[in-house]
Amino acid sequence: MNTKSVVICGVGGQGILTASDLLSDVLLLNGYDVKKSEVHGMSQRGGDVISTIRFGEQVFSPLSGLGETDYVLAFEKLEALRNLNYLAPGGVLLVNDFRWDPLPVAAGLEKYPEDIEKQLRALVNQVVLIPATDLAIKLGNEKASNVILLGLLASRMDIAKKLWLQVIEAKVPPRFKDLNINAFETGYGFRE
Repeated sequence: MNTKSVVICGVGGQGILTASDLLSDVLLLNGYDVKKSEVHGMSQRGGDVISTIRFGEQVFSPLSGLGETDYVLAFEKLEALRNLNYLAPGGVLLVNDFRWDPLPVAAGLEKYPEDIEKQLRALVNQVVLIPATDLAIKLGNEKASNVILLGLLASRMDIAKKLWLQVIEAKVPPRFKDLNINAFETGYGFRE
């Protein structure tokens, strides 16, 4: 198989690194060679976080070039727009319909773009917006939005659902197992 890639992007504290670990484990369990890279320098201060996962028969580098990523999974709308240049023609953009004001916006120095959804839809053929944070709150824990987003990604990948559930059950703390299974199922079954 050709090497494929996923970019997961968002803001520190959203569970991006956990999501990339779960995705990597699913891919390994499915028999792929997997390489992963992370950038999370200012993540604890609400800065941007990005994780790149590449998988296939044989992978030599975790990094994708611009315009070479099959899936961009964005945990926040502005981060989707900022990382759109990674998406390959025909790639899939999956976006949490969530707004996090970066520091310049929070300080009143800049304005948050109000037309992000319109821009994304104009630039990409396959865009799915999901209110993952709102759905996670309804499930009882806002932090489950990362697993909702993984479920959405899983529904578009050719990997058995049971492998995803197996990894989630094995990797999340037992007290959060049911929440995360419900979150995954919520994302997996989401239709725009």
